[in-house]
Amino acid sequence: MFSFTRKRKWLLLSCTALILLAMLVAACAGAASSSSNASTGMPAHAPAQLSKASNGSIMTSTSSSATQQYLIKSFNINMQVKNTRQVAADLQAWISATDPLSLVTGVNYQQVGQNLYAVALTFSVQATLFPGIESYLNSYAGLHNGKLLNVTMNTQDVSSDYVDSQSRLKNLQAEQQRLLTLMGSARVLSDVITLDQRLTDVEGQIEQIEAHLHDLQGQTTFYNVAVNLQPTEVVVTPPPPAGWNPGAIWQGAVAAVRVVAQVLATIFIWLLVFCVYLVPLALIAWLVRRWWRARAHKATSTASP
Repeated sequence: MFSFTRKRKWLLLSCTALILLAMLVAACAGAASSSSNASTGMPAHAPAQLSKASNGSIMTSTSSSATQQYLIKSFNINMQVKNTRQVAADLQAWISATDPLSLVTGVNYQQVGQNLYAVALTFSVQATLFPGIESYLNSYAGLHNGKLLNVTMNTQDVSSDYVDSQSRLKNLQAEQQRLLTLMGSARVLSDVITLDQRLTDVEGQIEQIEAHLHDLQGQTTFYNVAVNLQPTEVVVTPPPPAGWNPGAIWQGAVAAVRVVAQVLATIFIWLLVFCVYLVPLALIAWLVRRWWRARAHKATSTASP
């Protein structure tokens, strides 16, 4: 009986010691975790917050990308300046210096008067630099003693077209990869032919969409700018009517005589040259007339008693 009670007492002591040891280990682990979190300056649930913040930034980026606009703009300005050729040269130099990637796509000079030219210029400028170029051109005429006639701005939003084309391109590229995988594992000739035809069709659509996206990218990255320069109108005062001037009348009469003499000389020269044909014709006509008269005279003589 005493032996059983003693064994039970030792068993209780052992269990108590194990429980205390487990609690001690747990306390040490909690202290270590607290010290680690304190050293990093983050609470225990920081990873969850970081993940949430990371997801939030991704969502913001995706939303920003989704709301991005793709615009095609064309700008046309007409102005009146004194020296159109000089202004055209100045504008070309300024735009080239402002936008090194700009291109002069057209230059046309049309003479509209004595030493007066209407000039048409077309440029392709970067979309990012377009606002500054637009502002400069709008204020140019007023700052250089010119006159702004009219301004036209055309804007086309192709955002939906751009996004849809990108989505279709992504789907077609995924389908292209699937078809390539299927062709790699196909063993029947008919399946290979069918897959090859479908792959050719998909690749053709991919090329078309890529070309369309490339065209949209170019139009949304560079804008067209057209500048039309008109010369300033010059008012010409008509000379006053001249009075009676004998000297001017004499000169006019002499000039008229000279003109008539030139005309007569011209006619004489033409007749002299054409004598090669006129003289033989006149001689033939004279001979025919003489023969006809001689015949008529003979007929008259024969008929008389």
